[in-house]
Amino acid sequence: MTAKNKKTRQGTVVSNKMDKSVVILVERKVRHKLYGKYIRRNVKYMAHDSANECNIGDVVLIEECRPLSKNKRWLVRSIIERSV
Repeated sequence: MTAKNKKTRQGTVVSNKMDKSVVILVERKVRHKLYGKYIRRNVKYMAHDSANECNIGDVVLIEECRPLSKNKRWLVRSIIERSV
């Protein structure tokens, strides 16, 4: 049995009002095909935070996992940087 590489993303916590769940905003820069200008693209992911330790503004690392609810398919792996 081989271990699959799981996708990871780094983002900022924008909401922690739910129990054991947080919303993570992941921002990436994409180059425009014609003009070459870099454009910001944002995606929000719901992630499972079992210990309720994430606060708004924290930079976290999330990892894909099995579906935990209707919208949750990510798991908070670690808190990289705490908010002030």
